[in-house]
Amino acid sequence: MMKKVAIIGGGAAGMTAAILLAKSGHTPVLLERGERLGRKLSATGNGQGNVTNVHVGMSHYFTDDRKKAEQVLARFGYEDAVRFLEGLGGVFLPDARGRVYPASRQASAVTDLMRFELERLGVQVCLGAQVSSLTYDGQFLLTWAGGQMRADAVLLAAGGCAAPNFGTDGNGYALAKRFGHTVTELAPALVQLRCDPTLVRGLKGIRVDAALTVLRGKEELFSGRGDVLFTESGVSGDLIFRASSFARAGDVLHIDLLPDVSPQKLAAAYARGGLLCVVNNGLSRALERRAAGKGALALVKDFALPVTGSLGFSYAQVTKGGVPLGEVDEYLMSTRRRGLFFAGEILNVDGECGGYNLHWAFASAHAAAEGICCLL
Repeated sequence: MMKKVAIIGGGAAGMTAAILLAKSGHTPVLLERGERLGRKLSATGNGQGNVTNVHVGMSHYFTDDRKKAEQVLARFGYEDAVRFLEGLGGVFLPDARGRVYPASRQASAVTDLMRFELERLGVQVCLGAQVSSLTYDGQFLLTWAGGQMRADAVLLAAGGCAAPNFGTDGNGYALAKRFGHTVTELAPALVQLRCDPTLVRGLKGIRVDAALTVLRGKEELFSGRGDVLFTESGVSGDLIFRASSFARAGDVLHIDLLPDVSPQKLAAAYARGGLLCVVNNGLSRALERRAAGKGALALVKDFALPVTGSLGFSYAQVTKGGVPLGEVDEYLMSTRRRGLFFAGEILNVDGECGGYNLHWAFASAHAAAEGICCLL
C-alpha cells in the first residue's frame, strides 16, 4: 500500500521537501494556508532572490544544538543547493560577497520554478488549507476548514512568526506542542532596530559603510562591518540586521562612521574644514547638533545609539527561536512522535543575513525528506 506524506506549509522548505519526496516515489500532499505557494520566498533578497551563500557553514547560524545543525548542513551544502535549484531550471550566480541569486534577479521566478516542478511531478497541492487539528491514532489525522486527510508521516514546515503578512503567524508551534514539544523564547531577527528618534533626526535615507559594536554594559555582544541605513525611527541595513540577532532594548550600538580612516587623519581634516568631504552633509549637521558645540569629531568614530527595541515580527525577516533541535533526531524527526518531522523556520535555527536562512530551509527539507524515505 502506498504510504502518504502530508506537508504542512507551502514555503521554500515545504515545496523543496515535496519535490524531493515525489522524485523518490512518494505521494506527498502539500497543504498551504494561503492562496499562493511561496509568498515569502518570492520576496527574499529584497525581491531579487538571495537563495543561498557560498560561505554556508555553522559560523553563520544560531541554534541550541550546533552539532545537529552542522550535520544537516554537511549533507546539503552550497553546491547541493545550487545543483538542486539549477535542476529545476535557471542559472544561479554568486555576487562578490558570496550571496547567490538567480541570474534574472527575480525571487518570484524561483517560486515559479518550484511551482512548475510540483505540477510536473503531479504533487497534490491544497491551497487555503490551514491545518487546525493534528492528532495521531496509529496514523496522523489532519483537519482543516473543508478538508481532512490521514497520513503515515507529517512534515511540519509552517514557518515562524516573522513577516505575518506572508501568512506566518506561529500556528505551527501550537501543532508541535500537541505532541509534547517545547518552543524556546521567540524573538524577531534580521529586523530594523529602534532608538531615540531625536538622535537620528534628519538622517533618514543616509547609508554608510560602517563598523559596529553592540555593548550590553561592558559586555561586547557583536562586532562587524557593513551597511548602516538610517531611518526615521532608528537604523536598518545589512549590518544592523546581523546585529539584531544579539541586540535588545537597553543595549548600545557604537557605530564607527569612517572605519578606514585613522583618528589622526580625521583630526587633521577636521582642523582644516570641519566635516566637509568627511561625512554626508546631513550626517554632519546631525553630529554637530548632537555635539552641542563641543565638536563632533569624536562622534564620527563612536556614534552611540541606545537601542529601545525593534520593529518587531511584522518587519522581521526571520524568527529567532522555535522547536529545539534537541527534540529531533539527525533527520529532524520528532523524538516525541515517530513520523513527525520538522523543517525550516519552525526549528530553533536562524542565520545571518545573506541567504543563510533560505539555505536552512532547503537543507532542513532535504534532511527531513531523507528521513521520511528511510521511515516509509
